[in-house]
Amino acid sequence: MSDLIPTTEEEAAEFIRSHARVSVPLAISGGDTRSGFGNAVAASARLRSTGMSGIVAYNPGEMVMTARSGTPVAEVEAALATNNQMMAFEPMDHRPLMATSGEPTIGGVFAANVSGPRRFVAGAARDSMLGVRFVNGKGEIVKAGGRVMKNVTGLDLAKVIAGSHGTLGLLTEVTFRVPPAPKTEATLIVSGLNDAEAAQAMAAAMALPVEVSGAAHLPLTVAWKFLGGKLPQGEATVLRIEGLPDSVDVRMKKLGAAMSAFGRVARLDAENSGRLWREIRDVLPFADGTERPVWRVSVAPGTGHQLVAALRLEAGVDAFYDWQGGLVWLRMEAEPDGALIRRFIHALGGGHATLLRASATARAGEAAFQPQPEAVALLSQGVKASFDPAGIFNPGKMG
Repeated sequence: MSDLIPTTEEEAAEFIRSHARVSVPLAISGGDTRSGFGNAVAASARLRSTGMSGIVAYNPGEMVMTARSGTPVAEVEAALATNNQMMAFEPMDHRPLMATSGEPTIGGVFAANVSGPRRFVAGAARDSMLGVRFVNGKGEIVKAGGRVMKNVTGLDLAKVIAGSHGTLGLLTEVTFRVPPAPKTEATLIVSGLNDAEAAQAMAAAMALPVEVSGAAHLPLTVAWKFLGGKLPQGEATVLRIEGLPDSVDVRMKKLGAAMSAFGRVARLDAENSGRLWREIRDVLPFADGTERPVWRVSVAPGTGHQLVAALRLEAGVDAFYDWQGGLVWLRMEAEPDGALIRRFIHALGGGHATLLRASATARAGEAAFQPQPEAVALLSQGVKASFDPAGIFNPGKMG
């Protein structure tokens, strides 16, 4: 597949217009670090955003940054670090899990609506998004939103683009919030809880006035893979607190006193806490260099362990839990079996399952994204037709 790498919006628009005129599909891509994710796209050329790079505007006092879509995430994070600011949604780096290379781009983060462990308190990427510039399927340059947080003009349009995986347009520029980074952090470890007990402990922790910003459960099968095997022996239920040092200490003591009723407790310092949550974010236990299917399953907090228990009666499954149990990372030992997973999700009250990794053969027989209800699917088709009337952007990627 040949690569088209425009360096300006105008050049990108011309590429798109020329392909739309003859209805020739384009694969839309950034750093290509999620290569293979989604349903197969039939295209002879790939339009990449990497030529449109650089931070356009950044005033730390306004806590807002604007960057071209091809800007490496590492460049954004480095600029934010010098001013003690962050992307609150903790974007995952998919390279270890997907066994890809290249550099993640900020446009790719928003196009895929990427988020990490802080998602359940800080929102996903789209919730930090203030504005976008993109080229639609007619080759028109569109602007939505703005650089000032109180300016919400076009914000809904920006959020439609976020999570569309390049099926509605080519992102060329993004504007997003960059709040202060916490001065420090610590993680409390509760050891020895089974999945159901961990769900109860996490619910109790979230009910406390201590502002838990990370809540995950690592069963015995995966716990030993974190921090180079340095976690206490047994299952690990991990709870993060962030903020000013004195405040973190006080809140950790309150949390520890409450959690000691559930099991043995220990504390990780800031350095090891930061490393642990990066490893949870990037799904380290399943970044094993194989093509064994990996699913990202979102359900109501407290029901994830019920899903895993039901699946284990019928399939070989390994799993761990983030977002207070609302995000389940599943690795299947054989076939992906999306129908089985989605049947149990429906029985537990709903949610969605997304296939991140699998062999090409397995992908051919699975819907990577949760099938939409008929009414929603019709609405999505209408939006797609409006943004991309010739249907040239990543056709088939989202089903």
